[in-house]
Amino acid sequence: MPIYYPDILDQQTAPRTFTYGDKDVMLYALGIGMGRDPIDARELPFVYEKDLKVVPTAATVLASGMGRATRAPSEPKPGHRQSQINFLMVVHGEQKVELHRPLPTYGTFTAESRTIGAYDKGKDKGAVIVNETVWTDEAGEKVATLTGSTFARGDGGFGGPTEGAPEPHPVPERKPDLSVDIDTRPDQALLYRLNGDRNPLHSDPEIARQAGFPRPILHGLCTYGITCRAVLQAITGYDPEQILSHQARFSAPVFPGDTVTVDLWKDGGVISFEARVNARGATVIKNGKTVLRS
Repeated sequence: MPIYYPDILDQQTAPRTFTYGDKDVMLYALGIGMGRDPIDARELPFVYEKDLKVVPTAATVLASGMGRATRAPSEPKPGHRQSQINFLMVVHGEQKVELHRPLPTYGTFTAESRTIGAYDKGKDKGAVIVNETVWTDEAGEKVATLTGSTFARGDGGFGGPTEGAPEPHPVPERKPDLSVDIDTRPDQALLYRLNGDRNPLHSDPEIARQAGFPRPILHGLCTYGITCRAVLQAITGYDPEQILSHQARFSAPVFPGDTVTVDLWKDGGVISFEARVNARGATVIKNGKTVLRS
């Protein structure tokens, strides 16, 4: 099924109610490598229910995969043409989490997703689809807004606008103010996938080879969480309530076992960041931006 424009801009999911608790919060923190040293008093509160803290980027998994507005569609308007991208040809482009208040350690929420942008890069160049998911609490108050872009390599040429996609955040040209090295475990993807994304690309060596990789790769959202962990460690003193939003663009895969170096630039309440794997000379995250609460 192709992309129909502008109909895709009316595409949204039906509201979905979900609940999470302390186990989900701790599993996410373990999945991005926190708690490796079980007596580290700085990270223990993220992986132990006593005085539990929530990593801000946990919002990407706690709603159980509510990020794609093309799933579980709501009742379409009369005459609406339903779009469907080729999910075998998609790459996660960018991700942003904005917290309207710090994430609680448990609760029941409602998530609604919709497509807010579709940009045509050409028949042989693909398309960029931008989706937004909004969480509300039981009182109807906003808790979090998640915005993500998907690069649909097989869906260009649908006749939509070619310009106007959100511009990536430019990182400073000066040397980083801080750099943090975070190692990943060889079994990191096998642990992280228990948060909900069981794509075999991250666990099955044969599937990974078919996709052109020598072995399974780490989830992009796990790398994204690792960059948030670096901000917590280097900037906020492990205080997640200081983080208002965290966004980044995915540029290359990480393999479980890689050491990820996160470079950070601090300009007032804005933290810019990029991440690289020095052993392979690969930049894996670009155009990162964290905004701190004022």
